[in-house]
Amino acid sequence: METPYTTYKKSEFIETDTGNKVSRRSLISGSQNIVLGGKTVVHSKCTIRGDLRRAGPTHQAAVLIGRFCWLGPFSVLRPPYKTYKGIFSYYPLKIGDHVDIGENSIIEAASIGSYVVIGKNCVVGRFAIIKDCCLIEDGAVIAPNTVVPPFSVVSGGPPAKVVSQLPESTQDVFEAR
Repeated sequence: METPYTTYKKSEFIETDTGNKVSRRSLISGSQNIVLGGKTVVHSKCTIRGDLRRAGPTHQAAVLIGRFCWLGPFSVLRPPYKTYKGIFSYYPLKIGDHVDIGENSIIEAASIGSYVVIGKNCVVGRFAIIKDCCLIEDGAVIAPNTVVPPFSVVSGGPPAKVVSQLPESTQDVFEAR
């Protein structure tokens, strides 16, 4: 679960007041509908689709990202969608604190808890729910509407399966990094 130590060229990133670092080469659509919690790093070629949000008079953020998150290069985050009673609608994508998303991963989940690592080349299907303290291994394909229990290690796919459990000290390890 170790994330490699990374150095950054300051000229390639824009730093916000809350300490977020957003690559100048990332693609952020609908930035008014995206909330970054603070100290989050958005790498180059990462795509966040905030323009895909529920239509209507209520102003609800399309993508909510917690604190201390790491969004890898070429990853795509977009809100899940469905047709309900004949009406096509997008729903919010909520990501907790201390979440690492590997490069080339595609995320359309409804919710990702805190202290989660998603490996490289993963696909998280529409309306999937990943609970706290989970490890999604490289190349895993999580089917739509799947609920991943806390402290799970998920691998393989499609569909990915829980292959083992993480110790209860996982949260402490994340906070110590």
